[in-house]
Amino acid sequence: MYSEKVMEHFANPRNVGEIENADGIGEVGNAKCGDIMKIFLKIEDNIIKDIKFKTFGCGAAIASSSVMTEMILGKSIEEALALTNKDVAAALDGLPAAKMHCSVLAEEAIKNAVGDYYRKNNIPVDFKSGCDGRCGGCGVNDGAE
Repeated sequence: MYSEKVMEHFANPRNVGEIENADGIGEVGNAKCGDIMKIFLKIEDNIIKDIKFKTFGCGAAIASSSVMTEMILGKSIEEALALTNKDVAAALDGLPAAKMHCSVLAEEAIKNAVGDYYRKNNIPVDFKSGCDGRCGGCGVNDGAE
């Protein structure tokens, strides 16, 4: 059902933990499946110098979080924002259709963490995450119905 890469990232997740005094924190969850991701960023000169995650959820959610951290560590904020759930799923050699929401959570979590960094630094949020903004995490469409 799962690729070897999914199983490897689930069994040996990378970048697990928290960053004290993180520059940006993003948390997303899916009440339907129970997965919750929290991403912590340390940013210097527009570059993601450190990233950690804590994920409560299934193996696909943990693997999606882990591979996402590897994909954006050392990248610019703009490169991180360009990451899509399809990129995450492809890096894992695919996810079952019923687990694609895990890759969506990884994309939303990074965008929410960058949005938090932008707010903390009074930088206007100038991206769309693909979500409807109801969670308010990214600052896009806050309060949307």
